[in-house]
Amino acid sequence: MIAPFSLVRETLADVAEGEYDRAVVYADAGEETVLHEDPVRIQANGWIELPAERLLSPSSVHHVDVW
Repeated sequence: MIAPFSLVRETLADVAEGEYDRAVVYADAGEETVLHEDPVRIQANGWIELPAERLLSPSSVHHVDVW
């Protein structure tokens, strides 16, 4: 049996996406440049959604620390 693409996409999005109340978004590996602190939503396509519907491009973000 083959699953429809829409079902596979929704399942992968559930796994790849996440919302975090406490996070720090860094622009560099040395953790010197902080782009954002506090709530974020990581979208399945790699974009970081900030409050007030602002977005950070995956190319501008080095990594996100969440706790």
